[in-house]
Amino acid sequence: MFNKRHIERHQLPCVLQVFNRCTGQLIGQLGNASEDGLMLISQLPVLVGPDYDLQLRLPLVGGGHQFVNLTASCLWCREDQTPGHYDSGFMLLQAPREYDEFVRSLRDFFSFNPANASV
Repeated sequence: MFNKRHIERHQLPCVLQVFNRCTGQLIGQLGNASEDGLMLISQLPVLVGPDYDLQLRLPLVGGGHQFVNLTASCLWCREDQTPGHYDSGFMLLQAPREYDEFVRSLRDFFSFNPANASV
């Protein structure tokens, strides 16, 4: 049954890539993020258990990137609904202030706040 959408859907023009901080190799794409962890979407399964040195490269308005370095432990990995892709859950062990600001800005952008809604 078709339900009419009441909240505008936000389409992202690009995906945020996640890199191995030590090698610079692309690991996957950010699926979601919170203050305590993140979900990674990758084309290869991620080994559960080890700690990973990750890097987000956030695009800057004037060009270039802001590098956000994270240390995280992979808690789980499972096959994604998309064939040939895997979802992995990471618990953050070490994250800079810039990561918290990034998560806060995502929440502010994608949240529906009835107090600010126009009628």
